[in-house]
Amino acid sequence: MPVQYSGILDEHQSVRERAGLFDISHMGEFRITGAGALGFLNHLLTNDATKLTVGKGQYSMICNDHGGIIDDLFVYRTNLEEYLMVVNASCIEKDYLWAQTHKSHPCQFEDCSHFYAAVALQGPSSPRILERVIPGAACQVHHHEIKRFLFQGKEIWIARTGYTGEDGFELFFDRTVALQVWGKILLDGREFGIKPCGLGARDTLRLEMGYPLNGSDLSENITPVEAGLGFAVSFGKGRFIGSEALLQEKENGPARKSVMFQMNGITPPPRSHYPILSDGVKVGEVTSGTLSPSLKMGIGMGMVETRFAEPGVPLQIEIRGKPYPATVVKKPIYKPGKAG
Repeated sequence: MPVQYSGILDEHQSVRERAGLFDISHMGEFRITGAGALGFLNHLLTNDATKLTVGKGQYSMICNDHGGIIDDLFVYRTNLEEYLMVVNASCIEKDYLWAQTHKSHPCQFEDCSHFYAAVALQGPSSPRILERVIPGAACQVHHHEIKRFLFQGKEIWIARTGYTGEDGFELFFDRTVALQVWGKILLDGREFGIKPCGLGARDTLRLEMGYPLNGSDLSENITPVEAGLGFAVSFGKGRFIGSEALLQEKENGPARKSVMFQMNGITPPPRSHYPILSDGVKVGEVTSGTLSPSLKMGIGMGMVETRFAEPGVPLQIEIRGKPYPATVVKKPIYKPGKAG
């Protein structure tokens, strides 16, 4: 997946206004099957997999014993005793080894990343384009759902999740038909103005929504409580890996929190690892930053001391030795129809 095809700004705007197609074949896919699959997932993951009926998906995380985030992911229930887990590319091997060494229930845990290719079709025109490619799919797959279809005689799983803030679909299929799927979507989407999109646009789109990126905004040294991802942690289901540490942190309150901020006025764009200051004193660090193509301003996410984490709090971002004014804002900073 390249950084860009026609240019980051062009691709970003295409997704916001029409549609964009991302090659996400680098991501990992695991199959978990068997009578013990549900029990194992509830031990391994932070969210409550018992809430998943067949065809449903949920956001979840794998944590270490101290509550640090090993990976964030989506898990889908594809059958009564069958689940599909989609994980970040850089974490495939790490996730697999962690799962194998922490298997708590009898089940089959298979790395299928070598078998699957995948694309993400994103943008307001994506349902109409998908209807051209696979008739009936867009109206059958609702938000956070996954369903099985056929494409040229091959099984294709279509989910409706998204990482851009726009409506969109993820398609997982046999890698032998990858070129056909990619070509068919671009051909059928031509009249809707679809563009192939790269990693650059993916980053600006997700950052406008305040969606965290593993390896930048999330790591084994950052917990879901600190990251503001408590909605994906289910303490009511009982013990899971990292639950004791997370519960204690939740009860005591975290010392730091992830925030979203916007730059004030004309400033250079913020970047990862830039210091975050309050009255000239360092209180945190930028984890992701960019110039928002939609809002025409610098935006970012960072980890700050908890007392500076409320929306409206004034901060400064140190850029090449000079402080620039910024303000903590509520996520997401971008809302449909609010582009500049």
